[in-house]
Amino acid sequence: MTGETADVRGATVTLSETPAPPDVLNSYHLSVIRRTLGLILLVLLTMGFYFAKEVILPLLMGTLLALTLSPVVRSLQRRGIAPAISAAVLILVLGICAGGAALMVSGPVSGWINDAPRLEAVLKLKLQSLATSVAKVKEASEQVDQITTGTADPLVQRVAVQSPGLLTLAVSNVAAVAATTLVTLILALFLLASGDLFYVKLIDAFPRFGDKKRALRIVYGIERSVSRYLFTVTIINGGLAAAIGVGMWAIGMPQPLVWALLAFFVNFLPYIGPLAGAALAGAVAVVTFDHLGQAVLAPMLYLAMTSIEGQFITPVVLGRKLELNTVSVFVTVVFWGWLWGIAGALMAVPFLVCVKVLCDNVTPLRTLGTFLGASAAPTERAAAAAS
Repeated sequence: MTGETADVRGATVTLSETPAPPDVLNSYHLSVIRRTLGLILLVLLTMGFYFAKEVILPLLMGTLLALTLSPVVRSLQRRGIAPAISAAVLILVLGICAGGAALMVSGPVSGWINDAPRLEAVLKLKLQSLATSVAKVKEASEQVDQITTGTADPLVQRVAVQSPGLLTLAVSNVAAVAATTLVTLILALFLLASGDLFYVKLIDAFPRFGDKKRALRIVYGIERSVSRYLFTVTIINGGLAAAIGVGMWAIGMPQPLVWALLAFFVNFLPYIGPLAGAALAGAVAVVTFDHLGQAVLAPMLYLAMTSIEGQFITPVVLGRKLELNTVSVFVTVVFWGWLWGIAGALMAVPFLVCVKVLCDNVTPLRTLGTFLGASAAPTERAAAAAS
């Protein structure tokens, strides 16, 4: 194709546009096709995770639990204890602890559920101004509903779907949680009792020696990072639970042991857990105490303790190796919380740790790993990339 003409040192030169080689066009089209297929695969995986929650969730939780306890089982194996015995003891202890905590919390929680109407009435009475505003909004909404439905055909029957009661929902949720916990513990037991069997099978699946080394490095890196993260966070949450329990006892909150257990479990939820715990503490404190000034102490104490833990203790103890980008953590928690609810939000950060380790060990994914990390890339690397 002939283009423009230019005068170069008195000579007229015709500029022509050379078409791109076919190989370049084919490579560009293949790249577009790969990206499109990757996006379609991602959407299909998300849909599969959403609809197969009851099956995939306990499997992932059991795998994460096995990764967490694998260093302990391996250490005991070096001391002559068989993996099957150590795995059985560890899972049995975890089951007893989980069952004991559930029994301790079940009494107060069931009492709160049974006493919910009275607590709601007392809360409305003490927050009269807010209740009045809500009542006005509700009354206006009912008037709008009457206006919009007043011209409807009187012969048409209106069907109202009655939602299940609070007790029914609680029983169904308890049954689902119990089933998920049981499958998780059994799967973790089988994985731990097998020792390094699955690691050996994974290594044998790769034909080249370099790929075997990379796969082994990724697997052990994920195991080490997830185990360190969950162990450290569990210990930190235990200390936080003790501090909140003592604090709640000091200000006169009822059942401080329940608040300690609540703080221990909900603090595994980044951002959401501390806010939910503080809100619940504030609601119970408003009902318990006569003066709002005294009731404010409970949520303030809860937020102060969780803020100190989240801003100072956890970053110092975990170190910079496991620091993650705040934005990536928040987006991951929101996404998995939307996908699987509370269980998904609990798994979000361990899952993100696994993805971070995988990206750091796979060359094409290192850019994503750098983005997920909390520390910025070195200046020399950034300058080299820019040039």
